[in-house]
Amino acid sequence: MPTMYNITLKPGASPEQLEKAKESARQQGGTIKHEFTLIKGFTVEFPNETVHTLQTDEHIHVEQDGEARAQ
Repeated sequence: MPTMYNITLKPGASPEQLEKAKESARQQGGTIKHEFTLIKGFTVEFPNETVHTLQTDEHIHVEQDGEARAQ
């Protein structure tokens, strides 16, 4: 079953690092579903647990997409 992840880059990341992260996600079988405009990041859907290689980049934060709840 596909899993959605929000990928955000750290504030100091360059536009080139963002493009590199998107390309890496695509190479791992991911499909970019949404690109953020206020922050450097995107939502990607992976068909399996391939996201772990993105997590090894120090400029990238990976978080599984889920329902947001207010407390």
